[in-house]
This record gives sequence, C-alpha cells and structure tokens, in this order.
Amino acid sequence: MGGEQYEKLFPDLRRFALSIARHEQEANDLIHEAWLRALKDEKVFELKHHQQKAWFFKVMKRLLIDERRKRKRYAPYEQTQHEQLFPSINAFQNIEMMELLGALSEEQSTIVFQKFWLGFSSEEIGRQLSLPASTVRSKLRSALIKLRKQIC
Repeated sequence: MGGEQYEKLFPDLRRFALSIARHEQEANDLIHEAWLRALKDEKVFELKHHQQKAWFFKVMKRLLIDERRKRKRYAPYEQTQHEQLFPSINAFQNIEMMELLGALSEEQSTIVFQKFWLGFSSEEIGRQLSLPASTVRSKLRSALIKLRKQIC
C-alpha cells in the first residue's frame, strides 16, 4: 500500500468520480473519502487490481448516494424549490439512476453500472466478476427487466 498503488488507481478513480459527481470538487472529495476508507481496511490492498477498482467504485457510488440523500433531507425549503424548478439534467439523471441501481442486487447494480456508465463489454465485466460473458449478459437482461418494472 502506498504511493505506487495510488498512482496506479488514480486515473480510473478520477474518471469514475467525475462521471458521477456534479463538479470537480465533489469528485475529489469522493476519491479522498474512498481512499481514507481503504486505508482503514487494508484488506482492500490485497485484492487484485480490478477488484480494487470495483471496491473503490462501489464505495464512491455509495458515498455519493448517501451525501445526496443527506443534502436532500436537510436542504432549506427555498433551495429545494429552486433545484426542483431548474435541475441540472445530468445531475438529476445521475441521482435518479443511482436510486434505481440501489434497488437492484449488488451484483446486478455493478453489472448495469459498468456496462452503461463505464462502457465495459460483457467480457470485461465477466473478467472482473469471475463470470462467463454469457452469464453477465443474462444477469444484465434480468436487471434491465427489473429496472423497467420500477420505472413504469
């Protein structure tokens, strides 16, 4: 565990954090908080590189969801009204998607997220999760059916 691992992981963590955060500072905060959590749980650094990335992605995603829920709960009335009238479309979609993914199993959520947000192929996802690509596609299909039912 050290600077070398941080430098190896940082580009992927930054790209991911920027894809889910509203702005750069929020992305930096996610990376920082996830790294602090990893330092508390040193077993993370014993994982393979792709498993470490998946762990960090999951932690950052959950941190963001928790932070947004907290903000939503404690936001002043005026601020909440303003956000409802003029939401940032990308931020709004990100929050909505995070909430929908939260209703899926952890594995389904990971597969959907990696497929549609990170652009991974079923083969790449399968390698990370130690599953055949066909199983990934099957689980993805089941997850999408579940998401459609939630939306409608």
